Amino acid sequence: MLIDSHCHLDFPEFQKDLPGALGRAKGAGVARFVTISTSLTRYDVYRGIAEHNDEVWFSTGVHPHQAHEEPEPTVDELMRLAAHPKCVAIGEAGLDYHYDRAPRELAARVFRTHIAAARESGLPLVIHAREADEDMAAILREESRRGAFSAVLHCFTSSRELAQTGLELGLYISFSGIITFKNSDALRLIAHEAPLDRVLVETDAPFLAPAPHRGKPNEPAFVADTARKLAQIKELEESEIAEATTRNALRLFSKMPKIGALAA
Repeated sequence: MLIDSHCHLDFPEFQKDLPGALGRAKGAGVARFVTISTSLTRYDVYRGIAEHNDEVWFSTGVHPHQAHEEPEPTVDELMRLAAHPKCVAIGEAGLDYHYDRAPRELAARVFRTHIAAARESGLPLVIHAREADEDMAAILREESRRGAFSAVLHCFTSSRELAQTGLELGLYISFSGIITFKNSDALRLIAHEAPLDRVLVETDAPFLAPAPHRGKPNEPAFVADTARKLAQIKELEESEIAEATTRNALRLFSKMPKIGALAA
């Protein structure tokens, strides 16, 4: 059994046939899904998807791409929205210097607000980090000194140094279909070195379809291909990766009900 720890089921690619996409994923052994927020203005959409699908949970937060497009969130607002029984995480939030859509100072301030909400709520933070390794590491270290919080570096494509910083601070690392790409040797090395009890798998659907689905819209069923590749990288059986990543996801998203023998 697998958990797609990060997907965007509210995106247009899933509007016509979300039941079909979820059904295909279940057929591939994916039992649970976390649909991730990019905007507080769409909170009701995420909540509705989770409420209408027993196997779906959701997060609440503002993606750095949207940080300048809507009112700046407060810790109290994030915590109020996160009180929903099926809201299992804060975010995604972070820094993105590739597109630089939001002013960097604003994005950093909004990111710190999400960290504070994660710290106070006890929910994990879903972190978006792209081409901002130095600033991301500095913020994570500084905020960790202010008080512990749980988090995952989602769709990890950053440096080995940021991976080590995250692991030293007790964070998780989530790998997407990018580990199947031909030019991802450096990322595969990071995946090989990452402790088994700190890794997750995700699709980031509808983006970044893994091989052999490149060029197609990504969907939650394809997390099985990423898990298969991760098993090869770590020289483990697919069943071992499935059990470990599912156990890790349940530990991280602790508000999600446990599953039988994986409750420990």
